[in-house]
Amino acid sequence: MRLEFHQLDRRLETLRVRHPARQRRLIASLAESGQQTPIIVIPTEGRYLVIDGHKRIAALQQLGRDTVEAVVWEMSEADALVLERSLRMSEPESALEQGWLLQEMEIRLGCSVEELARRFDRGKTWVATRLALVETLPESVQQLVREGQLSASLAMRYLVPVARLSVEHCQRMGAIFAEQGWTTRQAGAFYEAWRCGDGMVRERLLAAPKLFGKTQPQPPGTLDKQLSQITAIAQRALEQLPSPPPNRAGVRRKIERAIELLTELQQRIEEPETTHVESSATSDDSRTAYAGSGQTRDRTAAESLATQRPPRAAGQLQRRTEDRADRKSHAVPPTDPRLIARVQGQSRASP
Repeated sequence: MRLEFHQLDRRLETLRVRHPARQRRLIASLAESGQQTPIIVIPTEGRYLVIDGHKRIAALQQLGRDTVEAVVWEMSEADALVLERSLRMSEPESALEQGWLLQEMEIRLGCSVEELARRFDRGKTWVATRLALVETLPESVQQLVREGQLSASLAMRYLVPVARLSVEHCQRMGAIFAEQGWTTRQAGAFYEAWRCGDGMVRERLLAAPKLFGKTQPQPPGTLDKQLSQITAIAQRALEQLPSPPPNRAGVRRKIERAIELLTELQQRIEEPETTHVESSATSDDSRTAYAGSGQTRDRTAAESLATQRPPRAAGQLQRRTEDRADRKSHAVPPTDPRLIARVQGQSRASP
């Protein structure tokens, strides 16, 4: 059946995480091919409670549509939620999304922990763990996860342990993760620094997260990838440049700023090489200054080395020198008078 949007109860939409990239692809698909899969609803209090299809409804609204195709399930809300979850073919839920669903069924539908465990074919520990996860994490952080600004994995791995120690720090750290857009590795490094620090260190980290990010080494290939992206953006802007370009003054300022940043980046990249060249030039200057006096320098160095050696080392050096001279003298045997006479006789016999 076809339903209008005002007939729909969409309160369960908060149980799912938003994915902006997937939503854009869904909008493009609906605009091109129309709605292919109906949403799932159940009748309740003169309206229809949406069980599945919240993202399709939002996409259709953005396209300016007023109605949506729906399939009506004649069952209770608890049965519909469990059945929809068992039939879901998309990406598996995160533990946080499971906690939202369990909390909804516990609070609003009055399901006990034992009943939830039976319905989802899980143990009571599984249910209690996910309910505790939702209860521990601040609502502001959960909202960031719902809106797709913060991944559920980061929230569960790093923010839940922080929330057990300080709700305020958990909220601030969640806002930092959402603003900075860090990877799991970067967020993990920040969390470890916070965990290992004392109160003052933690406050400094939360107050200046960008400074912490600058101190972390970039993974291999990051700079090359970023420069490739800059090149691609510049190429695309050049190809799409309108004639004449609007707001020339503003565009010129932005281009000049980009050139300044790229120039500074080039200078920083070349700093180690420049330092090496300068040190080599200094060494060359020193050799030029002492041209023609190399023997004097060597002799001076040898004398200073000899004076710095301890007596025992000097004695060993003297003995080694005498042994080497002795071996050298024995390398050529002493002259045999008979050999000299024989050689002289041969020389006289020659014409």
